[in-house]
Amino acid sequence: MYRFLLTPRWWGINVFVLLAIPFCVFMGSWQLSRFEDRMQDHRSAVTQAATSEREAARPLDEMLPVDKATSGRQVTATGRYDRQLLVPDRELDGRNGYYVLTLLRTDRGEALPVVRGWLPGSPDPAKAPAAPKGEVTVTGALQASETPGDNGVSAQGGLPAGQTAAISAASLVNLVPYDVYDAWVTLARADSGMTAVPASAPADSGLDLKAFQNLGYTGEWFVFAGFVVFMWFRLLRREVEFVRDAELGLVPDEDADEGEGRGQDQQRMTV
Repeated sequence: MYRFLLTPRWWGINVFVLLAIPFCVFMGSWQLSRFEDRMQDHRSAVTQAATSEREAARPLDEMLPVDKATSGRQVTATGRYDRQLLVPDRELDGRNGYYVLTLLRTDRGEALPVVRGWLPGSPDPAKAPAAPKGEVTVTGALQASETPGDNGVSAQGGLPAGQTAAISAASLVNLVPYDVYDAWVTLARADSGMTAVPASAPADSGLDLKAFQNLGYTGEWFVFAGFVVFMWFRLLRREVEFVRDAELGLVPDEDADEGEGRGQDQQRMTV
């Protein structure tokens, strides 16, 4: 009765099933490993953020370039404050406000963007405290340059003079006549009248939409594998029923004509 499994048609079906199931399982396992990696990165980022606050600050140049290992670490830099900018649409503790960003000119000539604090409401240069005069040494958490459109960073253009949507070297070099570090620092203690901005987790290390997409894709691939098995058994059952009905003479003429090819294949296998 099961000789039809050796016909060319069923050889094709069987080969497809034997290839599709391992592929679906492999892809599901890979997506699951990606989710687990993001979980581990998230745990590492939380642990690093907690330990970084207790670590002694290190010179800025020793911690560059910014990566997952150095993001959030405490650094120090010395220089003189120069131009001040406001970064609108930044939330803190559920309230909308803006960052006060001041460029620190270092001895190397490059400027380090320093977030001196957060203020509630709409950006207002009159409310933003002026930066200290003279040479200062700042201490804060090192952060990677932001990418407009990612992680809630606004990609809005056409902002008023004195504002920037993203804290990034690519954006700031168009606003000042000197080089800017490809990094920024948020002060551990905000200047007077402002709230300190906590360090954010490194890119691709949080439980964001991408992480849960990986988890969703994991389920989809395993469902696909189960669907392939289900369809194989369903086709097998229909074929067995057809062969049984044909042997009992219960197949209508039109169905018999369609199944003639199957019968001929089965006769060849019998011979």
